[in-house]
Amino acid sequence: MSVMFDRLAHLFERGHAAPSPDLLTDARFADLDRTADAAVLIAVTEREDPTVLLTQRPRTMRDHPGQVAFPGGKLDHGEDPVEAALREAWEELGIERDHVRIIGTTDRYQTGTGFDITPVLATVPPDLPIRPDPREVESWFEAPLSLLMQPESWRENEVFWKGAMRRYYELDHQGYRIWGVTAAICINLSRRLAWTD
Repeated sequence: MSVMFDRLAHLFERGHAAPSPDLLTDARFADLDRTADAAVLIAVTEREDPTVLLTQRPRTMRDHPGQVAFPGGKLDHGEDPVEAALREAWEELGIERDHVRIIGTTDRYQTGTGFDITPVLATVPPDLPIRPDPREVESWFEAPLSLLMQPESWRENEVFWKGAMRRYYELDHQGYRIWGVTAAICINLSRRLAWTD
């Protein structure tokens, strides 16, 4: 076991031992008749200063075009969230499942665009050979875990959407705007992990 895996697994278990009442969700905007189950992989690199692998979706995609995202997508028939997250990481970035060490699934996030997302936290070796599929990934990058897990990193904004005010969070990292669903999943995880450098 790596030190990083052990540390994350300990924080994950401790943080999920009790309910968290202040998690973000867009459930009030969701059309429950059109919701699809999905999963994303939160892949933390096993570095001394760990990072998280993120992608930018092509601007031609139907759902969330051009947005920063975790590798992930809809569950195929018969898949569970872990299987789906591993498959999507392979399809999008060429990450072999043997390189992924699963810690666990964290709080589901209901989007206003029709997805019920289960985030899967895992670690991966540093400097994996990444082979992005250009049909699904415009670019990819790593963001420091410490940046994503610190509440003060995020700016809070509001927008009028689907007949109501929607609160959302964002931050800029090396020219990438991390916001929306990806930001909300990061913030929810930060409320579970209590990560400090």
